[in-house]
Amino acid sequence: MFGFRIVEKLQKIGQDIQKEDLKYHQKRVMVSKEFTFDAAHHLHEYEGKCKNLHGHTYTVVFGISGFVDEIGIMIDFGDIKEIWKEYIEPSLDHRYLNEMLPLMNTTAENMVVWIYEQMNEALQHRNQSGSQQFRVEFVRLFETPTSYAEVKREWMEDE
Repeated sequence: MFGFRIVEKLQKIGQDIQKEDLKYHQKRVMVSKEFTFDAAHHLHEYEGKCKNLHGHTYTVVFGISGFVDEIGIMIDFGDIKEIWKEYIEPSLDHRYLNEMLPLMNTTAENMVVWIYEQMNEALQHRNQSGSQQFRVEFVRLFETPTSYAEVKREWMEDE
């Protein structure tokens, strides 16, 4: 139906589209951003292979929600990356997790809550300094490509 074509006229703000048309809706939306990191750990009081020092390539997925601004953007993906790089990744990537994280057994179930708390704290700080109100909806931490732990905002608020 829509074959290949070369765009001949680039749409221009103020001419082809007006600034008030950029914000299409007033709905809460969620965006997701995924990161990977490599780390070593071992589990205490666990009788299995994971009691020994070993490593994983972890994948963490964030779901962050809010309302779009006047140009139709809820949060810039680059802002999520900036939070990850500055506040969370330095404690995780190429680290021995048992000495970097708070005192805990470094299970995926414990780590995902810590990661959620770090992102939530960073977003709350941004909420205080800006007009947008962001919230973490979920964090999913993959320990392997097929195994993950997840925490959701509503579970955290139930306590």
